[in-house]
Amino acid sequence: MADIVKQILAKPIQLADLVIKNADGVSSFRQECHEVKVKTEKLVGLLRQAARASGDLYERPTRRIIEDTEQVLDKALALILKCRASGLSKVFTIIPAAAFRKTTVQLENSIGDVSWLLRVSTPADDRDDEYLGLPPIAANEPILCLIWEQIAILCSGSLEERADAAASLVSLARDNDRYGKLIIEEGGVAQLLRLAKDGRLEGQENASRAVGLLGRDPESVEHIVNAGVCQVFAKILKEGHMKVQVVVAWAISELAANYPKCQDHFSQTNTIRLLVSHLAFETIQEHSKYTIPTKHQMSIHTVAMTKSQESESNIPHPLSNGIGKQIQNVVTDTLAKKSSNLAPKEETKQQPNEVANNAKPNNNSRKTKTRNSVKKARQRQVAFAGSSIKGREYEDPETKAEMKAMSARALRHLCAHNFTVCTSVTESRALLCFSALLEKGADDVQYYSAMALMEITSVAEQHSDLRRSAFKPNAPAAKAVVDQFLKIIEKADSDLLIPSIRSIGNLARTFRATETRIIGPLVALLEDREPEVISEAAIALNKFACDDNFLHVNHSKAIIQGGGTKSIIPHIYFGEQMVQIPSIILLCYIAMSIPESEQLAEEDAFIVFEWSMKQSHLMNDATVQRLVEEGRRSLELYQSRSSRGY
Repeated sequence: MADIVKQILAKPIQLADLVIKNADGVSSFRQECHEVKVKTEKLVGLLRQAARASGDLYERPTRRIIEDTEQVLDKALALILKCRASGLSKVFTIIPAAAFRKTTVQLENSIGDVSWLLRVSTPADDRDDEYLGLPPIAANEPILCLIWEQIAILCSGSLEERADAAASLVSLARDNDRYGKLIIEEGGVAQLLRLAKDGRLEGQENASRAVGLLGRDPESVEHIVNAGVCQVFAKILKEGHMKVQVVVAWAISELAANYPKCQDHFSQTNTIRLLVSHLAFETIQEHSKYTIPTKHQMSIHTVAMTKSQESESNIPHPLSNGIGKQIQNVVTDTLAKKSSNLAPKEETKQQPNEVANNAKPNNNSRKTKTRNSVKKARQRQVAFAGSSIKGREYEDPETKAEMKAMSARALRHLCAHNFTVCTSVTESRALLCFSALLEKGADDVQYYSAMALMEITSVAEQHSDLRRSAFKPNAPAAKAVVDQFLKIIEKADSDLLIPSIRSIGNLARTFRATETRIIGPLVALLEDREPEVISEAAIALNKFACDDNFLHVNHSKAIIQGGGTKSIIPHIYFGEQMVQIPSIILLCYIAMSIPESEQLAEEDAFIVFEWSMKQSHLMNDATVQRLVEEGRRSLELYQSRSSRGY
C-alpha cells in the first residue's frame, strides 16, 4: 500500500519542483508567476508530507485527489513555460490574464484536497476531533467524500470510531443503492469485514449489517464473497456473541437470496452446520447429535453408530418404487420430552455418590478424581462436537428466538434450488428441529421454518435421491414434519398455510396408498377460501393426481371421495384465472385416471370440458389445451348420451 501511494505521489512532486524552478526565470507576468510559485510551494510541501505518511493514507481518495492535482500542476507548468518565452516566440504567444486566475484557484483547490486527505487519514485522537469538512473535490459529489471519510476511519480509527463509521455506512447503504455501490467501489468491504472479525459487539453488529445491506445484486455479492465474507461469518457463528450472530445470519440470508451461487461457498465453511446448531439449541435434547460432524470430531463410537443407523435406514420400502432411501434415525418429540424429564433425576442421583466419595478417608480418592476429570473431558468433547457456544444459554429469550428465526431464514435461502445444501441440512437432523419449531416456535421462527421446509421439499420434488434420503414415509422426522403441515392446513388460519400447502404438494410422490389423511384437508381448502389458497390447494392436488405420481389412481379416487369435483367445477366456471387453470387441470387428471367414475358423470364433467374448449383464455395455454382434449376423450367412452346433454 505504502509503495503504491509513493508511486502515485512521485510525478506530481516532480512537476511541482519544475514549476517552482521555472517560475524564477520568467520574462513576463512576473507577479502572477510569483503567486503560482507560492501556491505550488505550499502544495508540494503537503505532497511531501503525504509521501512521508504514505503508509497511513487511504488509497482510493489518494488516487482521485493526486490525479486531479497532477493535471493542475501540468497546466501550471505549461503556463509558466509560456512566460519564459523570448524573441519571436514571445511576440506570438498570447497569455490571457484569466489563465492565471484559473490556475491559482485550481492550485488552491488542490491544496484543500491534499490537506483534507492528510486530515482524514489521521486518527481522530491525533487531530483532536477536528471537523474534517468537505474538500473542494467534493463539490460535485459530496456523498463520495463522506464515504471516503467513513472508510478512512475504518482503516485507522479506534474501535469506537470504527463502530460509528460502520453505523454511518449502514445508513448510507440503506438509503440508496448507488451509495452501496460506491462503498464497495471505494474499498469499504474489506474494512467492514475486518471490523466484523476483530471489533467489539457494537462494531461487529454494524459491520455485519452493512455487509448484508451492500449485497443487493449478484455483482456486489460476488465482490463481497471474494473479499472473504464466508470465513469471517463462519467464525462469528461459531465463536461470536449471539447478538452479532443474529445479524450475521440475517446478512447470510440476504447474500444468498441475491446471489444463489454463493450458497456453495458458505457450505464449504461449515456455515450450514453452525446454523443448524443454533436451530437445535434448546429446541431438541442432545442437540449435539443433530449437527454435521467434521472428520476431526468423529470418534470411533460415533462412526460405528452412524454406520449402524445408515444400515437400518437403507431398507427399501416395497411400495416406494425407488422413492425410498436411507433416512436419519432420529428421536421423536416424545422421546425428547422424556429425556428432558429424566435429566434432573439423573443429576440428583449423582450428588449423594459425590458426597460419599468425598467423605471417604480413602485410598481411592486419586482414582475418583481421575474418573471425574475424564468424565468432564468427555463432556467438554461432546459440547465441542455440538458446536455449543459458551454462555449462549444465558442470553435473553428474545435474542434466542431471533437467532432461531434468522438461522431458519438463512437456511431457507441457502437451500433454495441447491441439492447439495439441502442434503447437508437434512442429514444434520434439521427436519426434526423444523418440526419442533413449527409447533412451539415464535411467529417469525415458525414462518421462516415453514419457508425453509418449502425450499427443501421443492428440491426434493426434483431429486429422487433427496426424497429417498430425507422423506421416506416411515421416517420419524419426516412424519413429524408432515404432521405439523397437516395441523396447519386443517387449522387454515395462519401465514404458514401457503408454504405448508406447497410443501405437502412437493412431497406428493412420497406418500403411500394407505396414507389417506393427506387428501381430505387439501380438498377442504377448495371451498370458499381466498383465491390464492384455492389455487395453491389445487396445484398441490394436481401433484397427487398427475401421471408422474405412481399412485395417481388412488389419489384421484380419494379426491372424488372427499368431494373435490363438487368444489372445483364451480371454480372452473366462475373463478379467477389463477384458480380456473389449476382447477381444470385437476379435473383433467382425475378424468384420465378414473374416467369410469359415476361422480364425474353426475357432475357433468364432459360438459365442463366442452365449455372449457370454447374459452380462449384457457386454450391459450398449450398444456391446458392438451389436457382438456385428453380428459374429454377419456370420458367419451364412459359418459352416456343423456349425461352429455343430447
